This record gives sequence, C-alpha cells and structure tokens, in this order.
Amino acid sequence: MSDLVIRSYRPQDIAAVTRIYAHYVRETVITFELDPPDEAEMASRFSAIEDKGHPLLIGEVDGQVVGYAYASTFRPRPAYRFTCEDSIYFAPEAVGHGLGQQMLARLIEEASKAGLKQMVAGITAERENSIRLHARHGFRMVGRYESVGYKFDRWLDVVHMQRAL
Repeated sequence: MSDLVIRSYRPQDIAAVTRIYAHYVRETVITFELDPPDEAEMASRFSAIEDKGHPLLIGEVDGQVVGYAYASTFRPRPAYRFTCEDSIYFAPEAVGHGLGQQMLARLIEEASKAGLKQMVAGITAERENSIRLHARHGFRMVGRYESVGYKFDRWLDVVHMQRAL
C-alpha cells in the first residue's frame, strides 16, 4: 500500500467517511451503534467536533480517503473539557498496513495542540489489535466494564485506556 497522507477533514469527505463507518456498524463490534448513520447525521457529528476546535483527520492513499480519526468530547459536562476520547476507522482494505500507527500519532499531536490534556480510548475488549495500538502510543489500561454492550446476540466488555497529552 502507498504512503498515507494525513490532512484535516473537509465536508466533501463525508460520503467516504459515512461509507467506512457503515461497514463497522454493520459488520463489527468495534462500535456499539446498530444502524449506520446517513451522510447528514455524520456531517452533523463532524461539524460539532470542528465547532469545538477538536482534531478531525482524514487519511488518504493515492488521493482516496481510506480512513479518519478524531478526538472529541469525553463527557458533556464542562469539567471534562480538557479530556477527549479518540476514534479511528479505516476502510477494510486499508487495515493491517500500519496506517493506524501513523494516524494515532498524528491525532495525539493535534489533540495536544488543541489544548486537550488527557486522551481516553473506549475499546471493545476483544479488539486486541486496538488495545496493542494504544499501548504502543503510551496508553495504559485504567478499567474494564463487563457485559455493557449487546450486539450480534452477545454481550461485550469494554476496556478503557488513558494517556496524558
């Protein structure tokens, strides 16, 4: 796979972002959403992230959007305003090429520049690749919630990892 180019999100990216996310909603336990949001909903979500000045990144290979990442509100109460939660998604064909390493490194950098002080990752416990990715970037395990998600006829645990920015 060619080199990853990481850039800021643009509204014209929304179709690709929506398509990528829909795969994870329909096919995986990475997200606990059950119905894929449409482009209007995804555009609304991304606009809210931008309005807060939080990082919203797009990954491209050969001019094609292959992934995205953002760091935004961990919890809505004002005292949490310096803590963010990260999300990273890649098109299925882009997974397994080390692109997540690059995207998470850049996301951490941009979140710090935005004035955020802590980053939290909520990860479905069976997603060992995501846990390893975060650990390689300085996240430490801070908790586990058992059987808090129910998708595809089974109960799922969630782990939380955290790092200072």
